[in-house]
Amino acid sequence: MESIIQYFTDIPSSHRSIILFGGLTLFLLIENFAPFFGWSYKKGRHVLLNLFFTGTTILVNLGMAFLLLQLSDWVTASSFGVIYLFSAPIWVKGIVAVLLLDLIGAWLIHFLEHRVKPLWMFHIVHHTDQHVDVSTANRHHPGESVLRFIFTCLAVLVSGASLWMIMVYQSLSVILSQFNHSNINLPIWLDNVLKIVFVTPHMHRVHHHYKQPLSDQNLGNIFSFWDRIFGTYVVYDNKDLKYGLDTYMDEKEHQNIPTLLQIPFKPYRSPKDLP
Repeated sequence: MESIIQYFTDIPSSHRSIILFGGLTLFLLIENFAPFFGWSYKKGRHVLLNLFFTGTTILVNLGMAFLLLQLSDWVTASSFGVIYLFSAPIWVKGIVAVLLLDLIGAWLIHFLEHRVKPLWMFHIVHHTDQHVDVSTANRHHPGESVLRFIFTCLAVLVSGASLWMIMVYQSLSVILSQFNHSNINLPIWLDNVLKIVFVTPHMHRVHHHYKQPLSDQNLGNIFSFWDRIFGTYVVYDNKDLKYGLDTYMDEKEHQNIPTLLQIPFKPYRSPKDLP
């Protein structure tokens, strides 16, 4: 256990890059050989557009990483947070910390983005993708990346997570987000087994349906049981899904980087206003 703790405490940036781009490459390859939905769009162009937003997410996280490090050092030195309220082996505390990091740093902010209009305006960029695949996982407006970083900091404060726990969480978050967004034809029996604990492609695709109420369901990132606990879980036949966002179906908008970046600062569009 100590070797794992030491590794994630000192994990090199190159290893974190391997996790990010290695997972992206792996799932892209699987998508090509065993896709759930066939495609006729320009996949290379689509991936490049989403890689732009992957880049902005990386820049935001790198630019604010020192805050996360300082906060982690403080909660550890002060024994502040949930994991310091009970006695247990370090691996148990690690699991509790990762659970809280996923609940607050991913599920809760995602839930709020779908309920609070100003937050939703930033999250729209993620939902405008009409060709959901592994590259969609990191399609986030820079403003949303900041919001998610803030909630990750809140999760560290609540949980008391030390640096190695945060790095384990972030590694799992990258891989699971890429996995559950990927356009892979996973056998239903395997998907059903995995989604007892983890968010799977079959579960998360529903969230990318082009209109409500389905687009407000299945909000999880790593663990699937948050949606069951909080009543946002739904089962739906993936073959009947249509990706995108009903208020931004024009290709000139959802395939244009400058337009996507401006969305949060333009008037809100309501589905009720659609013809």
